[in-house]
Amino acid sequence: MRKLGLALSIMGLLLVSIVAGCIGGGTETKTEAKKVKVAILFDVGGRGDLSFNDMAYLGAERAKKELGVEIEYMTPKSKEDMKPLLEQLAQSKEYDLLVLVGFLWTSPLNEVADKYPDQKFALIDSTTGKVRENEVDILFREQEAAALMGVIASGMAYELGGDTIGAVAGMDIPPLWKFHIGYLFGAKYFEKKTGKPVKLLWQYTGTFGDTQVGYNTAMQLLQQGAKVLYGLAGLTHVGMFDAVKDWNEQGRGKALAMGQDASQEWYAPKYIPISGAKRVDVAVYDAIKMVVDGTWKGGIITLGLKENGVGYWDLDGVKQFAEFAKEAGKLKDMTPDEVVQIVKEQREKYIKPYVWDIVHELEEKIKSGEIVFKTPKTHEEYEQIIRELEKGNLNAALEKGSVE
Repeated sequence: MRKLGLALSIMGLLLVSIVAGCIGGGTETKTEAKKVKVAILFDVGGRGDLSFNDMAYLGAERAKKELGVEIEYMTPKSKEDMKPLLEQLAQSKEYDLLVLVGFLWTSPLNEVADKYPDQKFALIDSTTGKVRENEVDILFREQEAAALMGVIASGMAYELGGDTIGAVAGMDIPPLWKFHIGYLFGAKYFEKKTGKPVKLLWQYTGTFGDTQVGYNTAMQLLQQGAKVLYGLAGLTHVGMFDAVKDWNEQGRGKALAMGQDASQEWYAPKYIPISGAKRVDVAVYDAIKMVVDGTWKGGIITLGLKENGVGYWDLDGVKQFAEFAKEAGKLKDMTPDEVVQIVKEQREKYIKPYVWDIVHELEEKIKSGEIVFKTPKTHEEYEQIIRELEKGNLNAALEKGSVE
C-alpha cells in the first residue's frame, strides 16, 4: 500500500511525542485509592490514521497522565467483533468506563447497554438516541467547522484559477453527512457573498484505513478540476495528501489540500495550508474526567465552535503538531518554525483578507446562535438538504435563523 508504512510509523512515533509534549514532566498521581480503569475501544480502522482515532488516543493519554487513570486500548478486528467484545468487557466488571470511539459502535452499544446498568459507557462522535444513566454520548457539530472550511476552500480555489472544490470522505455515516452539509453550505455561502460560483465534488471512499484508495480518489477529483481537496477519511486521506503533492510536483496543475481533526499541515506544509479541528481528544478526556471527579451524568452532549470542540487550527496549533513531528524524527528537511513560516506564507497567498472576513462573519453567526444547523435524522433527509443546497437554498441546512 502506497506510503502506508510511512504513515503508520509516523503515527506510532508521533503520538509518543504528542503525549510527552502536551503533558510535560509531571509527577505520577499517588496510588492511595484504587485507580480508575478505562478501556478505549477504537473503531475498526484503529490507530495510525493521523486524525480521528489518534486524537482519541491523545485524549486518553492526557487523562492517564493528568488524572492518574489506568488505560487499555483495543481495536476490534471487524464490525462483527464489536458487539461480542463490548459484551465481554461489560461482563468482566473490570472497567470503570468503556470509551467507544466512532459511529460504528452505536448499534453494539444499543444492544448491550441496558444489560449492564452498572457499567458506564461513553460513545464518542455518535448517539444511540436513548438517554441512559450509564451512557454519555458526545457529539460534534461538524457542520460548523465544515462551513468555515467550505468558505476557505472556495476562496483558495479562485486563487488557484478554478471554481471547483472537492472532498475525499470516508464512510457514508451521520458524522460525514454533517461534514458534507457544512462544507457545501460554506461553498454556497461564499458564492452568495461574492457572486463567484463554486462547484463541489464529494466522494465517499467507503474506508477510513486505505491510503491507496485515498490517493486514487484524489487523483480522480483533481482530473475533474478540483483545485482544493478536503480530507475527511482518516488514514485514507493521507493518500490524498500524497496525490496533491504529486499532482503539483509532476507539473499536472496547481492544487491544495486541507486536513481534518488534528493539525496535519506539517505533513506537507507547502500543499496543506490549513486543517479543520475536531477535538476528539477533548471529548475522550472529558468523559474520563466525569468518572474520576464523580460528576458522571448520562445523556447527550454536543461540542461545536462555541465550546472549542470544532474549528480550524491556528498557527500555534500548527507549530505544536510540527514540534510533535520533529520529536518523532519526521521533520528531516525543516524545523517546526519553518513549517509555521511556510503555512503562514501559503495562507497569506491563498486565503485572502476578504475570505477571512466571510469566515469570521459566519463564525460569529454560529457562535452567537443566530444560525443553527439541522442534524439530519435519516439518509433521505440528508440527501434532501444536499439537493436544496446545490440549488442555492442555504436555509434548507438551518434549524434556526436564515441567510438572506
